[in-house]
Amino acid sequence: MSKDRVVATYYVETPFSLQRAAEVIAGEQSTGTFTAVPGETEEVKDRHAARIELVEELDEAGAPALPGAAVPPGHDGRFRRGRIKVSFPLLNFGPSIPNLLSAIAGNLYELQELSGLRLVDLELPDAFAARYPGPKFGVEGTRRLTNVYGRPILGTIVKPSVGLSPKELAGLVTRLAEAGIDFIKDDELNADPPYAPFEEKVEAVIEAVERAADAAGRKIMYAFNITGDYDELRRRHDLVVEKGGTCVMVSIMSVGYAGLAALNTYSEVPIHGHRNQWGMLTRCPLLGMEFTVFQKLCRLAGADHLHVNGLNSKFYESNDSVVRSIQACAAPLFGGYGTMPVVSSAQWAGTAPATYEAINSVDVMHLAGGGMLAHPDGPAAGFTSMKLGWEAAVSGIPLTEYAEQHEVLKRAIEKFGRG
Repeated sequence: MSKDRVVATYYVETPFSLQRAAEVIAGEQSTGTFTAVPGETEEVKDRHAARIELVEELDEAGAPALPGAAVPPGHDGRFRRGRIKVSFPLLNFGPSIPNLLSAIAGNLYELQELSGLRLVDLELPDAFAARYPGPKFGVEGTRRLTNVYGRPILGTIVKPSVGLSPKELAGLVTRLAEAGIDFIKDDELNADPPYAPFEEKVEAVIEAVERAADAAGRKIMYAFNITGDYDELRRRHDLVVEKGGTCVMVSIMSVGYAGLAALNTYSEVPIHGHRNQWGMLTRCPLLGMEFTVFQKLCRLAGADHLHVNGLNSKFYESNDSVVRSIQACAAPLFGGYGTMPVVSSAQWAGTAPATYEAINSVDVMHLAGGGMLAHPDGPAAGFTSMKLGWEAAVSGIPLTEYAEQHEVLKRAIEKFGRG
């Protein structure tokens, strides 16, 4: 990896040759435009031009994946697909995530020569590590604050997602904390609504958390959704810390990578990164970007926890894709930058065995909303069933067999599915 170039890998579809597509991308996103201009000297191109590193033909299609592509005269009806690597001089934008994105993921998505474009990988020089220190807590820091070791951190999402008053929310938190739960997070739909102002919510929740901690000798982690404008991020973060909270949450796509990075410069607690809106960037296989790229940018900007979806979830994503996302978060970035993958969406005790079998690790946060709160015997039983699900998984005992010894797990299976 060059110390002064960024390498972006794309999956491309084009009615032209792949070489032509690569040339258009490299030119448009660096020194070129639709016609030669006087200032585009050889000296300028030597310093600033993007460079084609690889053109690899893969397959083809009989129709364009996306509308609006310009078809060349005498087109043979084939839309060629392949992998293209383009390197960009760091000199063009410096170690800046916002300006990097303008180069690697900017206007090239609108080029007529392309009928499909997906950013699938990104290699960054060390200058980005010098600029962005990354997660301050990650897996180790989160375990230290929750005092949970040797198993996943198990938690839930406040449900119903919206509508609870601060008093009602505090009651739910009290019941869950008394059950021994590790982690609770605000839903992404709930930050500072008029019916539950942020300040009142923090006061009520922290009081419930502290009261439960005094009784149990262990403090749960609550992730307060502080998503908002830059000044609101700072004000809400500071309030959470002042009151004794141990985690804040942001919707990354709402605040942007720059907002996340700005929060990370002063945050005194772990940052829980929610990826809502991610689907619009990735669901089409020939548009947007892969999670491989997204997680690198999020980790660089400072996300201590990062949502990755869940196995057998309610969303469209395949289990294989979810597993790749979990593994991507665990892969070293600049020798570290560890973030804790957050497995969620239609999770319950029965999804623990498949998750463990797929990743062979307990260094995840496993969250269940309805799968915990809707347990027939209540939220406390839901949490216990999740713990038992992971005990069975790690021990290699079939879930239904383990349930014969544990009624609360058996009841979860009866309610949510088969083990």
